[in-house]
Amino acid sequence: MMMSHKIFSWLASAVICSLLLTAGCTAPTRDAATLELKLAPQDSTAYKVTTEMEDSVKFEGFLPDQIASKDSRNHNRIEITFDQRIQSTDDKGNAVAKITIKKLKYVSIHRDNLVLDFDSSREKDQDKPMAKLIGQGYTIEIAPTGEVTKVIDVKQADQAVRSASTPPKVAVRLIDPTVIKERHGILTLPVTDKNQLRTGDNWSSIKAFDFRMMGSKSYERIYTLKETKDTNGRQVAVIEMNAIPSSEMAEQLHKEQATPDFSKLFDDSGWQYTGRLKLDLTAGKVEEYLEKLQSEWVAVDPSAGREGDSEPAVLRMTATRLYHLEKID
Repeated sequence: MMMSHKIFSWLASAVICSLLLTAGCTAPTRDAATLELKLAPQDSTAYKVTTEMEDSVKFEGFLPDQIASKDSRNHNRIEITFDQRIQSTDDKGNAVAKITIKKLKYVSIHRDNLVLDFDSSREKDQDKPMAKLIGQGYTIEIAPTGEVTKVIDVKQADQAVRSASTPPKVAVRLIDPTVIKERHGILTLPVTDKNQLRTGDNWSSIKAFDFRMMGSKSYERIYTLKETKDTNGRQVAVIEMNAIPSSEMAEQLHKEQATPDFSKLFDDSGWQYTGRLKLDLTAGKVEEYLEKLQSEWVAVDPSAGREGDSEPAVLRMTATRLYHLEKID
């Protein structure tokens, strides 16, 4: 097998160290990868971002007749395809980006009943108020870490939505500054002076979730660089994310929570929060980012069983939160 002189030298050094166990001998490490977004004026990229939020309630076992019970599910799925064009950058690398909405899908189910099913690509939906968002946009400021530092201007999209005789609340919410920041800035790369990583290195950030009646939780998302590889002439970093519970932000979230917190009445029976990132180091662009959180709470009432029936009454609540960003050109 033919290989370059550089690769052969690296391999030979590694083999000698492994076989001879020479004192003080270490295999050479790969060069550090710089994890940052390269935001250049006039650069344009198309992305699709998908978010899902689902909460469900399921009853198991025997329940007394006086307890009205029905399994139910709330589900929201939003897909937005958008163009991101960099208009300018400053001396810190922050960029002003114009976001233009190209396609939109929105499905909302409340207590198992379909409330909204909109798809801008369907001809019958193109006259609906939600369609007024297509072709509209807003302006944001993005840091090289991916953080959306501020929402600069949403007037264009806001005026388009409110021009409808009955502006849909869901469309208005899609262009709320807080929601915009979440949509475009959920991934945070390491800060500039700590963004050169080698395989096995990691960084972290805090992410909080509001589960409404089940309270709020925050997690520390730990990102680990697994490998860098050549893909079609580009260097791509592959990063895995795993999370651990965090007390940071939890107290503040509890104070801001408007709904009662029933989580103390349930056992936290399990959760999983993982993700992955593919970052094009050559272009300085996100190829794909995915994260998914699944949580479950269980309340058991052993006294609710019938006489001679050992099966207790069980109330099981689950929550799923998904975010998926993918480059499409």
